[in-house]
Amino acid sequence: MKRIPFALAVLLAGCKVGPGYRPPETVVPANWSEHAATPDELSRTEAQMKRWWASFHDPMLDRLVEQTIRGNYDIRIQSERLLAARDLRDQIAAQLRPQVDLLGAAGIQRFSTTLQFPPLPGISSDSRQWEYGTTASWQIDLFGRIRRSVEAQDAAVAAGVEERRGTLISAVAEVATDYCTLRVTQQQVEIARKNIAAADEALKLTQKVYAEGLGTTLAVAQAQAQLETEQATLQPLQTRIAQLSHAIALLAGALPAADEAELAEPAPPPEVPALPVALPSTVIANRPDIRARERQFAQATARIGVAIAQLYPSFSVPLSFTPMSSMVHELMTASSLAWSALLQASIPVYHGGSLRAQVRGARAEAEAARLAYQNTVLHAFGEVEDRLVAYSNDAIRARTLHDAARDDALAMERARRLYAAGLSGFLDVLTAERQAYEGENAAALGELARMQDAIGLYTAMGAGWQDVELPDPLPVTVAQQNAAAHRAR
Repeated sequence: MKRIPFALAVLLAGCKVGPGYRPPETVVPANWSEHAATPDELSRTEAQMKRWWASFHDPMLDRLVEQTIRGNYDIRIQSERLLAARDLRDQIAAQLRPQVDLLGAAGIQRFSTTLQFPPLPGISSDSRQWEYGTTASWQIDLFGRIRRSVEAQDAAVAAGVEERRGTLISAVAEVATDYCTLRVTQQQVEIARKNIAAADEALKLTQKVYAEGLGTTLAVAQAQAQLETEQATLQPLQTRIAQLSHAIALLAGALPAADEAELAEPAPPPEVPALPVALPSTVIANRPDIRARERQFAQATARIGVAIAQLYPSFSVPLSFTPMSSMVHELMTASSLAWSALLQASIPVYHGGSLRAQVRGARAEAEAARLAYQNTVLHAFGEVEDRLVAYSNDAIRARTLHDAARDDALAMERARRLYAAGLSGFLDVLTAERQAYEGENAAALGELARMQDAIGLYTAMGAGWQDVELPDPLPVTVAQQNAAAHRAR
């Protein structure tokens, strides 16, 4: 018979009110509408998902990405917030254990002697008191309020992990985009310098034709204006290069001019990788924002149980052991002992409907979290579909722009020859030069669009965090902070 109360206590201790968590069900298409993945594409993309930036085959980009992963301040800030979330989880879980405190007191109190009339002689108004002891309390989580709170915070910690992964993906995508833009901008500088040289040759040609009596001052003035216009295109491009170098350094957690000198050296743009593609189910499994939304739904579900537990009685066991005496040598005697051991219960009776409102609010928050998850999945699918169609169309556009730039260069050369032979006006030369310059720039920007499409597609698929282990930051002592401040002076 003695085993029955014990078994009942164990059963009740394992009771948790509120709904159990069930992952949301999502209808996932078998493949993308814009591009059906082939087995070879899936195999190649799966191998590239972990370190997709390596598929651009640019050692400088690889190094910048590694620096960003280790030094980016947004990632480090997320790490600290993750530590705070874990500590909060430990604080909540500590409520399941007894809380024990030691106490001690010593002092003197003086009482008023005017409260008794007539005053009695020989009665002291002073009282000395010595006290020590232990107090303890234990909340009996009979209906799972604390355990549901721990579940909710566990889900919050997991969501924080996914948010940090999302920050990592965004930082890597941004540094890759800035780097590709920088290299293409340097390519534009080379195009501008080539066009400046061509405009200078055109000016010399018009001056020569004018000196031979075949040209006009109008043609000379037009050639001079064209040269100055081409020269004015350099400064904005150089400014853009410096700004991109600064942005890359800041993403890596360094000073703006950290890698400016090294990045200032022109280099060819990275290679555009082959079309990456994955199944919709892979996107759900990899995107940190979807994974974070799922954990937030789990957190909201657990909070329903927390709210429901408020409707049930709560039990606690306060204990105290406090010997007290006016004389120090009597503190260890049995007569000075004061103690208490209670079982307290609190039963909610009437709260004006607030507890029921908390339950309804928790259920509404859980439903909102579920809908937010579904909405995030839909937008993720839409983003991948958009990136797939952009990648395919921009590839065709880039090839067309490359052909157009080649034809514009040929037209410019023919216009100069006709002008030199006196068979056409200089306006034809100016028009051909302007088209050739714009065609080369458009071709370079077309290649940049392809790089951005590839970066965006990898990002939309949730690639980049799978093979990256971010260490949790360790607390820094005051001495270490002072030493760092001293070195920075």
